[in-house]
Amino acid sequence: MPETQPNNPLHGKTLEAILNELVAFYGWKRLGDQVPIRCFTDNPSIKSSLTFLRKTHWARQKVEDLYLNMRR
Repeated sequence: MPETQPNNPLHGKTLEAILNELVAFYGWKRLGDQVPIRCFTDNPSIKSSLTFLRKTHWARQKVEDLYLNMRR
């Protein structure tokens, strides 16, 4: 039986889904202002951003924190 995590709002959310929601809500410009990393500010795309975020823990943490703040 799969383990549930009722107190984890990120449970079941993929990084791609989180990023798509952030881009839809903020747009690339504002997202780059909120989390100033080049994959958001210089020729942004979902694919390049996912590649960077999967390799860079601190950037992924900032994106997840921004997502949680957006959901409040």
